[in-house]
Amino acid sequence: MTTKKHYENHLANFYSWMTGDFETKQKEFQFFLEEQGIIPSSSKMALDLGAGHGIQSAALAKLGFKVWAIDFNKQLLDELIINCEGLDVTAVEQDMRLVTKYEDLDPEVIVCWGDTLTHLESESDIERFIEYSCDLLSEGSKFILSFRNYSEKRIGDSRFIPVKSDANRILTCFLDYTPTHVVVTDLLHEFNGNTWEQKVSSYNKYRISGDEIIDLLEENNMTVTYHKELNGLITIVATK
Repeated sequence: MTTKKHYENHLANFYSWMTGDFETKQKEFQFFLEEQGIIPSSSKMALDLGAGHGIQSAALAKLGFKVWAIDFNKQLLDELIINCEGLDVTAVEQDMRLVTKYEDLDPEVIVCWGDTLTHLESESDIERFIEYSCDLLSEGSKFILSFRNYSEKRIGDSRFIPVKSDANRILTCFLDYTPTHVVVTDLLHEFNGNTWEQKVSSYNKYRISGDEIIDLLEENNMTVTYHKELNGLITIVATK
């Protein structure tokens, strides 16, 4: 199943529950931006690519950015519009690979957060996306990325990852590896009031390391100012 179909048919229905408390996550990301000294200074424009239900967009807007939030899933964008009510956020339903459409906005910040990068289908797809995004940025502008490190295989039982659970839902992910991708199966058990129902859907994520992304950024005239991996999540900030 394609990533887009996986979200439409499965993941978008419980994505906000899986992610956790919106205000808490928004404040965490806003603190990270402030810690990195990322505040509006020139065009005041920010692109949030793969914006989801608006955590990053809300944080950017609260810091004074004018945000264009790009995502391919209408359901999540509808949630984003509610979550960002009263903020300077424009929601656009579109594939983030078409980032060159926003050249005229002259963004001083581009964000691609929360493992969205690995949704791209191939190495060449990622290379083009990085190249096009970097081309949009002028001197001093920032590119902020986070993504899961799937470059090393999980083995045996470690491929089963308990993601979240409560009285009515249990979400487990299962990982199955190919040379270039990891097949992610989101296994949801949901209580309907009488019995538990199982809902299953799988999609591919591309396996790429932090060092490979850093090499791509540097090839596109970016300087990495922050690089950290915590619990398998790689975070990178690069400056033009």
